[in-house]
Amino acid sequence: MRLRIPSAQRLLLLALIPASLQAQAPDDGLLMPARTLSVGVSYGTEQWDEYWEGTLKRRNENIGTLTTRSATVMGHYGVTDRVTVTGALPYVWTRSSQGTLQGMRGLQDIAVAIKYRLLATPIADRGTLSALLVGQAGAPASDYTPDFLPLSIGLATRHASARFTTHFQSKGDWFVDGSAARTWRNTVSLDRPAYFTNGQLFLTNEVAMPGMFDWTVSTGFRKKRVFVPISLASQRTLGGGDIRRQDMPFVSNRMDFTKASAAVMYGLTVPTDLALQLGVSRTLRGRNVGQATAITLGVLHTFRFRAAR
Repeated sequence: MRLRIPSAQRLLLLALIPASLQAQAPDDGLLMPARTLSVGVSYGTEQWDEYWEGTLKRRNENIGTLTTRSATVMGHYGVTDRVTVTGALPYVWTRSSQGTLQGMRGLQDIAVAIKYRLLATPIADRGTLSALLVGQAGAPASDYTPDFLPLSIGLATRHASARFTTHFQSKGDWFVDGSAARTWRNTVSLDRPAYFTNGQLFLTNEVAMPGMFDWTVSTGFRKKRVFVPISLASQRTLGGGDIRRQDMPFVSNRMDFTKASAAVMYGLTVPTDLALQLGVSRTLRGRNVGQATAITLGVLHTFRFRAAR
């Protein structure tokens, strides 16, 4: 029953560059041109009324439908043609349609990623294969509590990840990406002196957070001002227990999912540096997460800086 929030690791970010659209996210294989800055905002809404309590799929009349909304400021900058820096900061609202639980709101986690292209090599006359390394780090941007899931706005843990991505761009309009990452998470402090999870009582307010492994495969096409990526993503938690029967989720629970996503990105002709995005995703299966449907709208403007003479 995890609260799934659009984040820098999952958002499809837009960047309009000469002659084409390019997505910018830590798990894609694309980079910004040197001395190019893109900044924008996105609005996302996500809902679910069924979730997996461990492996048991169920509803909960004390929650009804859980709705999560977010407004995210995002940006990415091409330091060189081989190095891009991306970042995002979301403000999040949560609400349940039934029961007495009150939703929460506030700044969630700020996240920054650095993407570095190791190589780019032609593959016969079919296209170009690239390999990238990505480092990402994030931390809570406000003093919110993670101990009120599924209505908490996040997990309030500092985290860092290392990612490897391959990208194939054909000489035509289509592309294929493959990406995998390992994430490490710091301990979380609760506002209580003890807790019970995974069959054990802990007489402390410190919760050890398990790491995570995720992978994404994507394909799609890019033609003139239209960019259409389609992806399948999966996350696996490296430890943690399940939600106890008839209990609330706990911050260190195992939170696994497989999710399908698609987006349409369009670059306007006037003004030429403005791009729009519409994205949708659906959780196909999971463990201790909601079966959520999410919709995201975004707008982003690109600035190009001339090299100093």
